[in-house]
Amino acid sequence: MWDDLLAATALVLVFEGMLPFLSPRMYRQAVEQLARMPDGFLRRFGLGLMLAGLALLYIVRH
Repeated sequence: MWDDLLAATALVLVFEGMLPFLSPRMYRQAVEQLARMPDGFLRRFGLGLMLAGLALLYIVRH
């Protein structure tokens, strides 16, 4: 179980690092746009991402 958690964390770090590495300017613009969005929208967006991740994990594991 811990191996899977560490592997998943490593993949998150790889994917999170791709955009700032490949296009720092676009990454900076995206972060600035996110900072201007209302909290409620970001919470709903985060919830949607978590649910999509759980659904994908369920599909992959079953």
